[in-house]
Amino acid sequence: MKPSRASSLRRDLLSWFDRHRRDLPWRRTRDPYRIWVSEVMLQQTRVEAVLPYYERFLFRFPSVDELASAPIDQVLALWSGLGYYRRARQLHAAARRIADMGDFPRTVARLLELPGIGAYTAAAVASIAFGVAAPVLDGNVERVIARRLALAQDPKRGASRSLLMAAAAALLDPSRPGDSNQALMELGAMVCLPRRPRCLLCPLRPGCGAAGEGRPELYPPPRRRRPTEVRRLLVAVVASREEPDRVLLFRRSRQFPEAAPGSSSGEGMPAGAWELPWLELEDEQAPPPRVRPATRALRGMPHGHPGRAAAATGDRPSRCLARKYGGDWRLGPALAVVRHGITYRDLRVTVCGADLCSAGADEVREGIESGWFDAGERSALPMSALVGKVLRARAAAAATVAGEGRDAAAGTGTASAAAEVSGGRASRSRSRPPG
Repeated sequence: MKPSRASSLRRDLLSWFDRHRRDLPWRRTRDPYRIWVSEVMLQQTRVEAVLPYYERFLFRFPSVDELASAPIDQVLALWSGLGYYRRARQLHAAARRIADMGDFPRTVARLLELPGIGAYTAAAVASIAFGVAAPVLDGNVERVIARRLALAQDPKRGASRSLLMAAAAALLDPSRPGDSNQALMELGAMVCLPRRPRCLLCPLRPGCGAAGEGRPELYPPPRRRRPTEVRRLLVAVVASREEPDRVLLFRRSRQFPEAAPGSSSGEGMPAGAWELPWLELEDEQAPPPRVRPATRALRGMPHGHPGRAAAATGDRPSRCLARKYGGDWRLGPALAVVRHGITYRDLRVTVCGADLCSAGADEVREGIESGWFDAGERSALPMSALVGKVLRARAAAAATVAGEGRDAAAGTGTASAAAEVSGGRASRSRSRPPG
């Protein structure tokens, strides 16, 4: 690319960015710590999902020293629901390293020495926070430049990668490197979309090879996706009789590191995470695909009634829960089915009410910690987003029952029917909070 042409494109790109940039909290600061946190959170995660986590995380850990001194459980609790939990562990480890160093690294080379920081994150933080002229290549930038070059090869491989990096460097304004990098990322996120790109709005359209061909969606060539893996799970919700909002959770220890549903071991959150009791179902164990109507499921003695539980789900899952967690389990019929996606996994989760019918609900398998937690207490625990999704589905089923009970009472002229539905539901649970 001729220097004069590159200079013109840089001006056009920055002019577009100045007019159309989104007002995001990490763009209002040059604090390297806050920029770094945003870059880590944004990895494989949408901006809309990151925003509330970013605000909460920085309210609790406003500086790198605050993060470094925090227990890892507190860090994971604030990360819960954002996924890819290895990011949080590495962020915490890197914060401790920075605190020991005494200052925040200012160069790409020094940033690359920190846990969890790769070439993209190092270049992004160095350019945005410190004005280092280091080009970035994330998925959005790759797409923008691959289309401009009409690059038909895989952009992540050898020679193609070098071409993309050289083109990104040519578009980098040395006086505003951070803004140049963010402009390319913003262009990919808002205009040069994977599908139906808005080429007429693009400041880099002149000279764009893909736009000139009229087939921009062909670039970059699609990568072969890993086939979706469907997993069928059963999650049992044991609620306190006295306080139905308090549910029984188990904490996975390092002795039993099998990952909780909704957080694979590769995501860095198997040990230490709190979870609802769960099983992976084989085909012959899976409940019928149709969920029973909520009213029948909650009125029909699901708690502590062996015949009904066996009819609904069979007794094999109950025995499996007993082997896994200890105690004597009784499962009710399915209340809801929840879908949850993690990378290439499609989790299809059957939600059941349950009782832990032993001498005490705290008599669980050795090596597994258990506890009773209400909504406020759960918010301070490291948990998968699937836990909240399951409990919301259960609450929706209960609300349906309560509404039908009120309708029935209004229709018959008695208040006793509604009271029986809502009151009887809690009284059937044999579970007790420890102590």
